[in-house]
Amino acid sequence: MGSAVERTDEHVREYLIYRGFTNALKHLDSDIKADKEKGFRVDKIIDQLQQFILTFDLFSLKEYWLYLDRRLFCRLEDIYRSTVNKLRTSLFRYYIINTIQKGNLEKTQEFFQKQALELQTQAEWRDWFVLPFVPNPEQNPFFSPYFSRQWADTFLVSLHNFLSVLFQCMPQPVLLSFDAEVQKMTSLMEENEQLRQQVFALQTENRDQRDRDGSVQHKLPPYVQNMDRLGDTELDLVSSQRASSAATTPSRNFFSTFLPQAKRTPIKPALVSSGSSPSQAAVGRKDPTANQLIKPKEASQSKEGKPPSSQVSTSETCSSQSQQATNQSVNQNSRNKRIQEHEKERKELFSKPPHQTPEKKVEVGDAEPTETSGDPPDSSSSRSCGAGGGLSAEQPFIKLSQEEYGEHHSAIMHCRVDSSGRRVASLDVDGVIKVWSFNPMMQTKATIMSKSPLLSLEWATKPDRLLLLGSGVGTVRLYDTEAKKNLYEMNIDETHPRILSLASSPSGSSFICSAAALGQSGNLESSPRLPIPVSGQLLLWDTKTVKQQLQFSLEPEPVAINCTAFNHNGNLLVTGAADGVIRLFDMQRYESAMSWRAHDGEVYSVEFSYDENTVFSVGEDGKFIQWNIHRCGVKQSEQGLPQDATGPFVLSGYSGYKQVQVPRGRLFAFDSEGQHILTCSSSGGLIYRLTNGQPALDRVLSLGGHKAPVVTVDWCSAVDCGTCLTASMDGKIKLSTLLAQKS
Repeated sequence: MGSAVERTDEHVREYLIYRGFTNALKHLDSDIKADKEKGFRVDKIIDQLQQFILTFDLFSLKEYWLYLDRRLFCRLEDIYRSTVNKLRTSLFRYYIINTIQKGNLEKTQEFFQKQALELQTQAEWRDWFVLPFVPNPEQNPFFSPYFSRQWADTFLVSLHNFLSVLFQCMPQPVLLSFDAEVQKMTSLMEENEQLRQQVFALQTENRDQRDRDGSVQHKLPPYVQNMDRLGDTELDLVSSQRASSAATTPSRNFFSTFLPQAKRTPIKPALVSSGSSPSQAAVGRKDPTANQLIKPKEASQSKEGKPPSSQVSTSETCSSQSQQATNQSVNQNSRNKRIQEHEKERKELFSKPPHQTPEKKVEVGDAEPTETSGDPPDSSSSRSCGAGGGLSAEQPFIKLSQEEYGEHHSAIMHCRVDSSGRRVASLDVDGVIKVWSFNPMMQTKATIMSKSPLLSLEWATKPDRLLLLGSGVGTVRLYDTEAKKNLYEMNIDETHPRILSLASSPSGSSFICSAAALGQSGNLESSPRLPIPVSGQLLLWDTKTVKQQLQFSLEPEPVAINCTAFNHNGNLLVTGAADGVIRLFDMQRYESAMSWRAHDGEVYSVEFSYDENTVFSVGEDGKFIQWNIHRCGVKQSEQGLPQDATGPFVLSGYSGYKQVQVPRGRLFAFDSEGQHILTCSSSGGLIYRLTNGQPALDRVLSLGGHKAPVVTVDWCSAVDCGTCLTASMDGKIKLSTLLAQKS
């Protein structure tokens, strides 16, 4: 109770300062200093009583006990009055024994002279009046027990326990019970998380095994395969709705915008890469969706022409049924053509006159983007060529406003929003960090200057006001953005001084640190990365004890980890390394669950998908790939991105001067539903619609506003409005506020 009173006093002081009640604050401070109850701290009350006894201050001892009697003891029931009297008698006896042990007989006689009228009528004091006249009272059979250390300790412990129970049983005001409610809520949340993990583990025993590849040796643990961010009731509701809507048209409707994205949908076999031929796709896969890597027109005709039975047949039965599918496809194609024409006329009738600009489409087959001309609204170019086939290209977002934060004077490396969506931390190549807010107005909260070069930053999860700052000299600092001071500075490793990536666990109890050695040039970050990956370490640090917990094993050899990301509950960690390998770690067993070679060159950025069944990655080869984490090394989709979206980023200046910056921050970010992705470009952020495994990203909106290449992005999403952050090499950060359209 004492700690709760202290925290409540601090909250009251903070409130009075906020309201400007200075006189009330002065009275509160004076009352706290003169508080005889010591903030309901029993240890301090016992210390005060002992202080009066050691200084032979009988008057203050009597006054203090009388105050406790009027303030606390008088409110007790009558059955406890005898206990209070026994404690008072023992306290005075403890005082007398102390005077004799210290040889101060004058204080002993003074006690009996002043207390004679009060004590002579009490039977328990009748034999104590001879105490000053006994030569050696510690040897007297009657008084010797009171001179022992055991009796003194027993009395002090009894008094301590009595006061503790009394304070716990006292009725508390509502304001004081706030602290107890917070602690109760915290314990319930921890217990809820433990029970959720147990439910996931029990559900795996009753579920049928899903489609698995017998040749895959790496498997995730059961609690990971069945984890979900929705509760069981919500999961069943969403699954049933998605199952019923799968038989109807795939276009978005108004009610679908109010539902979260479905979780744990059946995992389809991944698409083959762009280098595979259509014939190999037909032979090597049992799922006919692998043939979607053919040209969109041919894939659409083959999908529409096949009967439902042919979609589940193997490669051997496909050849025997090809003649029947060909005969049926003629009638089916003519019917689909009429439906598409009718749908086109209906869309043109109800849609507003569009004002569209030429858009870029990036196909898997060719790495270079192709420009589509500005066709009239009724032409075929106004429709998406991705997964929808006949979906309208109406923009899902409206750009409401765009603001600029221009406090940096050099190229940005990192730009991240905290978990609450209230603050932004941005780091430039000069090592200057700005902490600023944008709601309701753009305002700089703190500026952090560092003597040593800084390479990485990350917001702590709990509390969200803390920043993790990774340097180029092997240290990580924990910075308080509200108090504007460093809390800790951790020395990671002298042999691996470059802290390339930091990731805070969602639980807030630990963080991941990626440390790498210096390159052959000895420079930190000014030169591009070497073609030969340097050595590195992946470490787990405890945030509370500020100590290293363990070092992860990086197979086949220690390599620099460029990017790290946790899933929603911290059970999984995905990393992208300089050797092009993605590694997935089980954070409950602290071991590698699986790893596979993902890119030709370095992996620049990795993120979990919204349903956390897949992982997205961007690499040095310019590819944007979706990976199935339940089937090691299997691709869900693969798209090519232009160089200005993946780096290295180049800023040309006067007289042929060029500034080159390797990717360091986040290269892509998802919206709140995981259906759209924000990427970098040479003139601003680009938003694409994910096309569910189709061979093209559907570009829906260009944010623009930049005069230099954008090097890192972030997306802070709310219910209907979202804020896109795009940071460029000229030190400018654009805040684009978007409104999601309900279609």
